[in-house]
Order: sequence, then C-alpha cells, then structure tokens
Amino acid sequence: MKEKPTAGAGGAGEDKGAPAKKAPAGPAKATAAKKTPPEKKTPAGKKTAAGKKTAPAAKKSAPAGKKTAAGKKTAPAKKSAPVRKAPAAKKPLVAPKKATASVRAAPAKTVVGPAGDESRTALVRRARRINRELAEVFPYAHPELDFENPFQLVVATVLSAQTTDLRVNQTTPALFAKYPTPEDLAAANPEEVEEILRPTGFFRAKTRSVMGLSRALVEDFGGEVPGRLEDLVKLPGVGRKTAFVVLGNAFGRPGITVDTHFQRLVRRWRWTEETDPDKIEAAVGALFPKSDWTDLSHHVIWHGRRICHARKPACGACPIAPLCPAYGEGETDPEKAKKLLKYEKGGLPGQRLKPPQAYLDAGGRAAPPLGAG
Repeated sequence: MKEKPTAGAGGAGEDKGAPAKKAPAGPAKATAAKKTPPEKKTPAGKKTAAGKKTAPAAKKSAPAGKKTAAGKKTAPAKKSAPVRKAPAAKKPLVAPKKATASVRAAPAKTVVGPAGDESRTALVRRARRINRELAEVFPYAHPELDFENPFQLVVATVLSAQTTDLRVNQTTPALFAKYPTPEDLAAANPEEVEEILRPTGFFRAKTRSVMGLSRALVEDFGGEVPGRLEDLVKLPGVGRKTAFVVLGNAFGRPGITVDTHFQRLVRRWRWTEETDPDKIEAAVGALFPKSDWTDLSHHVIWHGRRICHARKPACGACPIAPLCPAYGEGETDPEKAKKLLKYEKGGLPGQRLKPPQAYLDAGGRAAPPLGAG
C-alpha cells in the first residue's frame, strides 16, 4: 500500500520542478483520485469521477440484494411468498354457541371432521362431553313410562313398541287396576285385555306378549321378574332393549337402551356407523364407564324426543351443536328452531301421568289421562 505513493512522488521529481506542478496540478489530483478510490470502490467497476456518484447508488441498492445485484433478486420473492400464504391460512373455525343465536354462524362440520379423521381418544372425549352437556340440560331425565314395580315396567315397555310412552301411560292404569299381578294377567280373558290395549296399536300381538310373559313369570320365576339379562330375554316379547330398561330402572343395574331415538342420535354424532342394535350397544358401551350407561340412555333418548328429531332437528336450539357433525341437517334459525321443541322444552306436558317430583320441580308438567282434553 505504501509503494504507490512513493512511486508517484518519484514521477513528480523527474518532471523538472515547479513548471510541471502548475500545469498538471488538476490532472495530478484527478489521477490521485483515480488511484485511491478504485482501491475502495473496485466492486463498482468504474474508474471515472462519474463512478463516484454511482457508487453510493450501488451501495444503497446492495442492501436489497445484500451481496450482488443479480444474485439476490429472488430473495425478496421468498419473503413475499409467506405474505401470500398468511391470508390463505385464515380458516375461521367458528363453532355455534350453546343454544344461542350464534349457532347460525357455522355448521359444526368445521369442528368435527368427517368419519375416520377423529382419533379414538378424541371420539371418547367428545362422546363423554356430549353426555355431560346433556346431563346439564336434562338433569331430571328418567324413564318416561309410569310404573310402580318391575312387573308393571316390563309390561309397559313391551306395550311401548310402535307407539309413544304417553299413549302407554294413558292405557296401563286401567290394565293394572284390573290385573295387578302376573297371576291375574296370565289368567285373564284375552278379548278383555285386547279391548284395554286397543289404543296402543297392534293390540292383539301385544296381548299375546304380555299374557305370555305373565305366564312365564308365574311358571318359571315364581311370579317375580328376574333381575338377570339372560332370564329376562327368555320372556315372550322381551328383547335386550326391554331387558336393559327393566334392569337399569327397576333393579339399578347399568344397561344401554338402544331404541330408535338412541340409534338415530349416536349415528348422527358419529359415535358408531353400526346399524344393528346389538352392535350399537357394544360400540357405544365401549366409550363410557359402565356406571354411566343407564343415565346415558335417558339423556340421549330425551334429547332425541325433544330437540334432535328424526325429520327436522332443532339445530338452532341444540345445546351440543358445537360437538355435532350433523349440525345443519335441521332448522338452524334459533327462533324457528324453538318452535320445533317438544314436551317441557316447548312448554308442553311430558309423557308421564305420574312423573318424579324432580321433574315437576324443574318445571315439567304431567301428561293428561286417556280421553282428557
């Protein structure tokens, strides 16, 4: 670095002193400027004075590319690409709130993925959360058949096939008043029993069933209703559904009642894809502790009768809409959905003539007797 200045001084000494200094004074400064800046500004690639003016521009443009002008033109493109992706990633997963107007915001399909996307653990958690939510909505849920003992419950459950619990409750008082025990019903005149059971529909077949199970109770179980599943299903007209109703509500033994409401709802909620009642019972039972089975059955059946109807579910008034993959199949407008509610949720009487006191305390109303109103 020191060799160039000394060489320049020697060249000046060879030019005969002062005359040489005046004439080339400007050029000397220019050449000095040419030699010193190129060492600092060689990247600019220009040796003229104009290069001094363009060099700052090159320095300003350099930070954009950070190293070379040509090599880093793609760098800004890489930074702009994430900016485009950010707005595209905005997928609002807005779930409906509990029984409020905001349930119209988005279907619960944005919350629960299609069948197969949910892990087993997630399914168990969602199923149990639904049961907890329904327990808050229906804390007074109970069997909606009037009964005072296991015999009355098993007969009433057999009669409830293809009709409503309300119709059965309006019919059984006359039946049990005339035939209070299995012995009485087993020895009854079939035509008289048929006349009493006529309002329930299929009265001839039901007469054969209730009289047949009464005879079986007398002959095989000493006139007492057995408390075991394997014994109950041997009675005429008694299947697993009826047996679990009796076991859970008359004997306090857990069981899942897979009726039409239960089947419909658990499939809507994607708890199972099974269609056979026995397979549905096994699949749903595996999601819950055995101790929850009886109350779970009440919660699901009550929800199916009052809110989640077969043809037109009241989605806009559903308390578990955020957890339901089928949200939107029914009416989502809250005001219109409220008009679809049944029984006490719609301000109407329930199905029992003699409901539990807890139900009455919660605002429920007893059903009218047969022929009233």
